[in-house]
Amino acid sequence: MDGAESSVATLVSEIASAERVVALTGAGVSVPSGIPPFRGEATDDDAPDPVWETHDPADFHRRRFDADPAGFWTDRLELRETMYGDGVAPNAAHEAFAALEELGHLDLLVTQNVDALHAAAGSESVVELHGTHERVVCDRCGATQPAGPVWERVRGGERPPTCDCGGVLKPDVVLFGEPLPDDAFDRAQTETRRCDVFLAVGSSLTVRPAALLPDVAAEAGATLAVINLDETDYSERADYDLRADATAALPALVAALEGDRS
Repeated sequence: MDGAESSVATLVSEIASAERVVALTGAGVSVPSGIPPFRGEATDDDAPDPVWETHDPADFHRRRFDADPAGFWTDRLELRETMYGDGVAPNAAHEAFAALEELGHLDLLVTQNVDALHAAAGSESVVELHGTHERVVCDRCGATQPAGPVWERVRGGERPPTCDCGGVLKPDVVLFGEPLPDDAFDRAQTETRRCDVFLAVGSSLTVRPAALLPDVAAEAGATLAVINLDETDYSERADYDLRADATAALPALVAALEGDRS
């Protein structure tokens, strides 16, 4: 057994014996589903360009939404089509997280992604730190509704789309210039403080406040495992730093844990 295999085997043992496991996922989990990353460089000639190389982040700031909601929704429609095209589906990593939960080895999944693919794969204990593209919310009354019909209205020329109360609808995601929802981040912090193993998967761990969660876990004495293709700021501090594709690493963890149960 080489060093990498030994590390994975030890991590599997720690997960198997842990009372509570929390995971944090980032864009690296969704890229294999065909969703472009927001930052960084394309990994190969066929990979899509990072979103913020082709779109201006300032167009999606809260100030833009307030000052020019019609223009905001026009650009948001273009962004949505860039990110999701004709549709995306969960990949092997999403399915592995759902399996970990079903096996009793994952108590909470915290995600920075807004694509709702974890829920689509069957994960139930999910905190969507940045919201979800599958809902819209009224900026006046706070009512939410499914996004699909609203996007059809936007494609048909209703920009901005409005609520029955007359308020302007907004994608139920955290825009630049907006804070994370208190309840979502509070739950993420609380459960992270209680966990024995914290998995950070497919995240650059640079976007705060989500990037603070590994520190919260480490300070509480949890084992910290980072699974990412590239080095992160936590690579030298993590108990496990696995440079791997999430779609390969997570199914391998599940298979090993299932083997331990047989």
